[in-house]
Amino acid sequence: MMMNRADVRTGRWAMALAMIAFALTLAGCDYLPFGYTPVKEIAAAPANFEGKEVKLKGKVASIIKLMGLQAYTLQDDTGEITVTTQGQLPATGEAVALKGVVKSAVIIGGQSLGLRIEETRRLP
Repeated sequence: MMMNRADVRTGRWAMALAMIAFALTLAGCDYLPFGYTPVKEIAAAPANFEGKEVKLKGKVASIIKLMGLQAYTLQDDTGEITVTTQGQLPATGEAVALKGVVKSAVIIGGQSLGLRIEETRRLP
């Protein structure tokens, strides 16, 4: 069976579209080892991230328990940031990946006071 040029072109376009759809699906996957935001970027421009969900990964530098507040300090290669959680606290030194929403108590002149991440989900 012989294929004509139009069939070959149609097949190539279909394959290209399928590959693009697959790549876009993978880009939104939480389990891939990319797409994490460096802490330094959030700290440098908190107003740009305020209220937005980010993916972070790093090691737990310290645990904070204060009047019902559960939090930990997450440290990556670029800095550290406080993460509040409703879930179980990780251990100090534990590697953690998470999704969370950037929050500030107040932003004045582009500078954040009370910058933190409210953990929405811990990633495997």
